[in-house]
Parts: sequence; C-alpha cells; structure tokens
Amino acid sequence: MPIRRPTTHRMDRRSNYKNYELPGIYHITLKAAEALRSPFGKVVGKIDKPDGDPEAPSVALTPVGEMVEQELLHSISAHYPMVEVQDHIIMPEHMHFIVQVKRRIMNREGRSAHLGMIIAGYKLGCNHRWWKMTGQQMMREEPAAEPLDTRGVGARRFRRQGPHHIATLPSLFSEGYCDVMPIDEAQLEQQRAYIKGNPRSRLMRTSNRAWLQPQRGGINTALKLSALKGYLQRECAPSQLTPETLAALQHHLLLADGQIACDSYGNRKLLNQQCLPVVCHRKDARRIAQQQERCLNAAKAGAVLVSPRIAKGEQAIIDEAVNHGYPVILIADNGFPEVFHPSAERIERCANGQLLLVTPWEYRYRLKDEGITVAECKTMNCLAQALCRTADDWWKQ
Repeated sequence: MPIRRPTTHRMDRRSNYKNYELPGIYHITLKAAEALRSPFGKVVGKIDKPDGDPEAPSVALTPVGEMVEQELLHSISAHYPMVEVQDHIIMPEHMHFIVQVKRRIMNREGRSAHLGMIIAGYKLGCNHRWWKMTGQQMMREEPAAEPLDTRGVGARRFRRQGPHHIATLPSLFSEGYCDVMPIDEAQLEQQRAYIKGNPRSRLMRTSNRAWLQPQRGGINTALKLSALKGYLQRECAPSQLTPETLAALQHHLLLADGQIACDSYGNRKLLNQQCLPVVCHRKDARRIAQQQERCLNAAKAGAVLVSPRIAKGEQAIIDEAVNHGYPVILIADNGFPEVFHPSAERIERCANGQLLLVTPWEYRYRLKDEGITVAECKTMNCLAQALCRTADDWWKQ
C-alpha cells in the first residue's frame, strides 16, 4: 500500500462556529501571490546572534514590504478603530499579525462588518498602492460580475483608454487568509513568540535544508500491521479497539510494504545511536521516580530517549532530559503537512541535532478540542519500542 501524502492547509479555512463580527483575538496569516516569489523582503542576519543584537536575524524589507507594513499599522485602525494590530512580522513571501477586535465590528456608515471585510479592504488598499508603485495605471474599475469574496481580493479588472480594451491587474496577495484564535493566554504567548521567531526559524531552515523540512518515509520500523494489531488487542479493552477503530487506524497510518512507515523532521542520525523507549504505565505509577532516574542516567551515558510524551510521567522524564541537553526522539500524534513549522525552540534543537520528530500518521486537520484515542496512544507506545528494538520495561532490569 503506498504512503499517502499529507494534505496542505488552505488559506480559506474558517471556524464554523465563530461569529467574525464579534470581539476576539486572531492570528492572521496572508500569503503573497505565488508568481511574485518574495516581494516583501529578504531574511538577513546571523543565527548565533541573540535577539536585540544588530546582527540578529531580521527581514530587510523591500519598498513593497515597507508599504504593506505601513498599511497594516495605520490603515486598518484608521478605518476600524475597534481593531488593534499587535504583534506582526513581514516575511519575504507571507506575513503574520495578531489583531484584537475590542468590540463589535462596524464600518464608517454604522453597518455591521466582519473580519473578512477588514482583510479584503486591507488587501485592496495594498493592491492600489502596489499598482501605483509599479506603474500599473488604470482609468476606472470594470464592474464586478459577482459579489466580492470578502475572504480575499484577487486580480481586479480595469478599463484602459479604449472603450473595448480590458486589462486584468494582478493581486499582490494570494486569495483568502488563515486565522487562528488562541484559546487561552498561554497559547496567545506561544503565537506571539512564533511570530517574533520567524526570521530566525527561516535562517535555521535554509541553513539545514535536509533536516529542517519533512522527510517522507525511509525509516525502517520493522513493525508490521499484523504485529501492531496483536499488540493493541493485548493492551486495549474491547471497547477501545472496535472494528471501526482498527479501520480508522489503518486509514490514518503511513504504510509501506505491510509495515508502519514514518515521516520525520530533524536529524535521522539519532536513530543510529542506542535508543531507549520511555513509556509510562499506570501499574508503575509508584515507581515513576525510579523510572525517571534510570532513563536520565541512560541519557547521560549517551542513549537517546524515544517517547510519544503523552502520559504525565513521560512528559516529566522527557522535559528533564531536554533541560539537561540530552538528545531525544519524539513521536508526534499527527502527520506533517507540506508546510510544517514547529516552534522556534524545537527548530533550534532539530538544527543542533538534539531532537528528531517522527510520526507514523498521515496529516489530517483537527479541531482544537479533538483528542486522540487510546488505540492511537497505544500505537505510538508500540512504535517507540519498535524504533528502539527494546521493550518498554528495560528500566526495570
């Protein structure tokens, strides 16, 4: 069975329960039109320079990049005083910014508006300035045949000097936009840090291209689907492993030649070292201190700890190993999309050879409150042992 390729995020994905006219905080992403490559600027600086240093990673903006930043910081609040633009970064071919809508959105005429209208108006304003900057003049706008898509502004049609001469002016942006609504203050701070760390992350990815992008397949797990099924039947209660559950697992797993396959992000050389699984069971809860001590001693001696980091005990052990600077391999509970951006901290650890992310799953979009099943957790426990060629009770010996 061939490996299924992950899908890609669309720029028009919307929450089906959110009223975009009401107050809230949104992390917005806009992309430049693909044909323009990198119209906004270039990432410069040195990875080893800390934030605040003149040579720290940053973006040297082009005149077009300076224009879209100026429009972002001044035009939106001028038209919609109830909307405040907070953290932002203009990258060479995309941009991130956080907006806080302080009260119900209303336009200047006192009519209700929504976030899509704000983004559409911002794009249109940038387009007009860009067309003027690049000498793409127009006489008057050709009436639109269909209502404006408020999720984005694409190419616009204009009539030039002749009555029958119609020209299509390109848009500076791709259609649509992506929004993320942080669910709490901690997630909001993570997104602020992500926005701030974009230039540094870009330099890391471009300097370690082979590592810092999803690598598809090629990891020998030696774990057959039949063996996984037997493991799950032993580890799961009947209600946790129904025929429907098994079918869903098989549908989402990456398979190659009857074996579980894995995608990865980071330096795969960690798999060539001695690897030991970190899996915590409830039956061993009273021995968690002993398990942690033996895991950390093994890591200190050069072993690489491998874990899905799901149970609290696993989180404590892995986090302590990371704090000591020991390398670890984490099993992710979802696949990697084509455009995959871990946190800046994880990118840095991957770049330094201290972290490898692996996943046996095809990427699929999940709602914020969607969890993982017991069978999926047990599958990752089984995979940790398969990657290490070692049972998860090794620390008891």
